[in-house]
Amino acid sequence: MSKFKYEKLFQFGKDNTKYIKLDSKPFKIKKIDDKEILVITKDVIENLTKEAFYNISHFLRPDHLNQISKIFKDKEASDNDKYVALTLLKNANVAAGGILPMCQDTGTAIVLGKKGSGIWTNFDDEEIISKGIWSSFKENNLRYSQLAPISMFEEVNTKTNLPAQIDIISTTGSEYNFLFVAKGGGSANKTFFYQATPSVIRTKGILKFLEPLIKNIGTAACPPYHLGIVIGGTSGEMNMKTLKLATCKYLDNIPKTGNSSGRAFRDVGMEKEILEMTKKYGIGAQFGGKYFCHDVRVIRLPRHGASLPISIGVSCGADRQLKAKITKKGIFIEKLEKNPSIYLPKIPIKELSSNSVKINLNQPMKKICKILSGLTIKTRVILSGTLIVARDMAHGKIKEKIDSNLKMPDYFKNHPIYYAGPAKTPKGHVTGSFGPTTAGRMDSYVDLFQKHGGSKIMLAKGNRSKQVTDSCKKYGGFYLGSIGGPGAELAQNNIKDVECIEYPELGMEAIWKIHVENFPAFIVIDDKGNDFFQSFGINN
Repeated sequence: MSKFKYEKLFQFGKDNTKYIKLDSKPFKIKKIDDKEILVITKDVIENLTKEAFYNISHFLRPDHLNQISKIFKDKEASDNDKYVALTLLKNANVAAGGILPMCQDTGTAIVLGKKGSGIWTNFDDEEIISKGIWSSFKENNLRYSQLAPISMFEEVNTKTNLPAQIDIISTTGSEYNFLFVAKGGGSANKTFFYQATPSVIRTKGILKFLEPLIKNIGTAACPPYHLGIVIGGTSGEMNMKTLKLATCKYLDNIPKTGNSSGRAFRDVGMEKEILEMTKKYGIGAQFGGKYFCHDVRVIRLPRHGASLPISIGVSCGADRQLKAKITKKGIFIEKLEKNPSIYLPKIPIKELSSNSVKINLNQPMKKICKILSGLTIKTRVILSGTLIVARDMAHGKIKEKIDSNLKMPDYFKNHPIYYAGPAKTPKGHVTGSFGPTTAGRMDSYVDLFQKHGGSKIMLAKGNRSKQVTDSCKKYGGFYLGSIGGPGAELAQNNIKDVECIEYPELGMEAIWKIHVENFPAFIVIDDKGNDFFQSFGINN
């Protein structure tokens, strides 16, 4: 008969995180049965949360910035890899000014708390954490992205960025540890769960199983990625929670081997194999190359004998998370890089832009299309002129007009359509962070709109479905891929004027008219039916 033996599923090693101490008053200590209890007040939790979400909206971890910088030293990196890397570093420098957030999608607020038994809070922790999130989004130039369902089909923006995802776990000790995450919709949408058969793991066919699934992530979530893969789990929800932590590097210091009790471990060997596999895709950092991923984390979990849950997910170029903790010594928050300029390469921008084609958008649509028709896919273009900004809800409104036998607005026919939605505009600025959103969500509208003479040129991020390629070939349209990730850089240096022209009640989902200068993009789909991503076998 077996004896009872307990082991923690996640066995953490030493925390090597570098923290900085925040100013605070000494904590009150109470004694209960000779045990010291640390009393935490509401203002401590609220202010820590508020500070955390401000920080992760503007600053990045040094390791992440160093990984971007290393791309310039790699002789095998493509020019497009380097161009994207330079753009992301320039964006990090703009965001570090503390005014424009690094991405216009300032994300869903996610908080994991591990509350020691020696911590006492005489209030609802989730409520006070939520208040800190509310304060941070209210007082800073962050976007409200959460929609509340009024009915199954009617939604309204909460205008607070609440509710948040908050999980608090009870544990031992006298510390209150936190992980704060801002998760944008683009990268969250590239989270996938599969119930594989156990034969996948028994035959060691796991790499063949994973290869097409990883490739199909595509570029809509702004690579280079931090890729996470979790194999196993006592339930589907356990597997998926683990995935979130893996992409945040939260599980980096768990054991590298398993044991007979079922502890979780990192398979470092498989991480290296999968990273090499992604380099060979040729997708690279969005527009061809080797840097589809910065790194990979593979976590192996115990499982039921009849099940093999597998999940795949990413953290994107806006790698927004940090740790924090409250101890008897004070309040500590992870040290992020406040001076990302030290990672900028000594490389002239002209060296990476020599093959770009400048296009004036303030001319008839037929002329712009004729210029694009003479270029090949993957050509880098530099755009100046007028763009119309419209995303999900705006596309729905235009479709309602067509379905009601009303005329499509001329602005949808006369100008390229940029899929985006801005963050709040800071005082003294033309706009808030204003990078592209994922193109694939608008795919179902393209054929109808192009049939009516609109959406001839579309600008967004990520790969698209075959129906868009077919429509562009049929109606003479184009899809241009914008670099995903540099919302702050575009707002400060490329977008010169912004005007709301219809549906202001939709907030950031309204239709905008903007003037851009030297806005970089790549030809992804042309009027001949060519699709840059088709050669990689990516399915949207």
